[in-house]
Amino acid sequence: MKSAVPCYYHLDVEVSPERVGQVRRILAAHLRLWDLEDLVEPVCGGAEMLLKAIDAHARDKHTSIEMWWTGQHLITAVGENNHDLRPDQDLRACLARIAATSDGWGCCAAETGSKIIWFSQRARAGVRVPLVPKAPAPTLTEGLKPPRELPVVALAQPAGGPVAVLEGAR
Repeated sequence: MKSAVPCYYHLDVEVSPERVGQVRRILAAHLRLWDLEDLVEPVCGGAEMLLKAIDAHARDKHTSIEMWWTGQHLITAVGENNHDLRPDQDLRACLARIAATSDGWGCCAAETGSKIIWFSQRARAGVRVPLVPKAPAPTLTEGLKPPRELPVVALAQPAGGPVAVLEGAR
């Protein structure tokens, strides 16, 4: 994985059959830039399905697409401005395919009355995490050094008197 630094991308597009392919290539380029090559197909495929459905059913073709990379999940959201488009009827087949190919998805209403359809893809830890060689941890004999042999000074010594050294401390 390139990094776990959060990334964000936003694209406003007027949906048309020609633009769907262009948007797919733009999203794929950003995923490759973020070093998320194996998420290109599921994410771009889901976004492409939504854009084609919006092109076929919506009157207002203005759409916003956003992608958030959290370091563990990639969340893709497609927001459309058509108040008449009903996800439960017009987008049923599209949403069923997105549900089958993503780790999570949902649909919510925006403040303006438009709808936002989102789906997420989880980064698979075993696929993208590079193996970094680590220095071996020291063993117990390497980590602990024997204490220096210093004479142990008696705790109670007479004031100004000689210092007593305990036997066996040498």
